Amino acid sequence: MLETVYWDAGTARLLPRLLKGRTRGPVFTTHRRPGPGKVVSARNVCPDTRLARLSYGQARALLDDHTAHQGPGTGWGLREFRHSSLTHLGEQGASLLMLMAKSRHKKPENVRRYFKPSAEAIAEVTSLLAPGDSRR
Repeated sequence: MLETVYWDAGTARLLPRLLKGRTRGPVFTTHRRPGPGKVVSARNVCPDTRLARLSYGQARALLDDHTAHQGPGTGWGLREFRHSSLTHLGEQGASLLMLMAKSRHKKPENVRRYFKPSAEAIAEVTSLLAPGDSRR
């Protein structure tokens, strides 16, 4: 089953560097080939470079390495990274249905628990009720 992936302009500019001219195989790969004793499915190996697909654990470690503030284990996790975009989209006024479509969640309650508006967003919506507000 094919799915359409939507990239913003910044990601679209970076994607050619990530793909390095490849036209098939996994997008996110490790920096080395699987060892001789490692059994890896053909769909998890780039047919051109023979590099294996990046595992969830490897991706988690890389994200932590690049976002850690106070040593290993203090950086972002993949879940926080993914769901922070939902928070930003929600604060920009995206509807619950659009957030579900973007995140591919099937149930509204699964999206709601990850949408945590910032203090600034709550203050802004609270100000809508202020007496004399010209926006009413």
